[in-house]
Amino acid sequence: MSKFSIEAFVNETKENSQEKDYFELEKPELLEINLNNQAVWTKAGSMVGYVGNVNFERQGMLSGGLGNLLKKAISGEGTKLMKAEGTGRLYVADNGKKVRILYLENESISVNGNDVLAHDQSIKSDIKMLKSIAGVMAGGLFQVKLTGTGHIAITTHGHPLTLLVTPDAPVFTDPNATVAWSGNLTPELKTNVSLKSLIGRGSGEEFQMKFSGNGWVLIQPYEEVYIVTK
Repeated sequence: MSKFSIEAFVNETKENSQEKDYFELEKPELLEINLNNQAVWTKAGSMVGYVGNVNFERQGMLSGGLGNLLKKAISGEGTKLMKAEGTGRLYVADNGKKVRILYLENESISVNGNDVLAHDQSIKSDIKMLKSIAGVMAGGLFQVKLTGTGHIAITTHGHPLTLLVTPDAPVFTDPNATVAWSGNLTPELKTNVSLKSLIGRGSGEEFQMKFSGNGWVLIQPYEEVYIVTK
């Protein structure tokens, strides 16, 4: 059999039937969710395929209470979720980004709204806004705080780097390259005026997120620009 035959191609790229974890990486950029008469929240538009009996329901504007209505209305596709429920294998992905699976044990994590791919129904999600107009200009305004016990999946462009935050060594990041951080941290938005005057208003580097205390911050080797939709 030729190594370029269709049979060889199928054998090389077919799913791994030996692994049946609830959340598992079928490929570095492809998450497989094995549903057994249960529900999971996934990023709207992330479904690329499924096998079995799975139903989909888009998150309503009022889900989670009236307090989230305005935030969901203006935060764009990056923070809209879709409920998948049933029995079968669900495959989700996001523009070829790397997928990382985490298991929270009564813990919380904050994630850039555009980088949440999926999470257990048992995980509570709440959209947070940085209270600064600089966040709008830098594209890093909306985050999702995930809290509870269960699986979550986040995405990054390329291989991420974790920076440790200590009281004597705060961490500064570009909002467009910041993916996630430990739930106990609350970032501040800073404006570097001298840098702004040097490189002009069109660049995002004049805005920085400052993390202080004890924790960690996950960054990616890519500055992602987020488009807010009406």
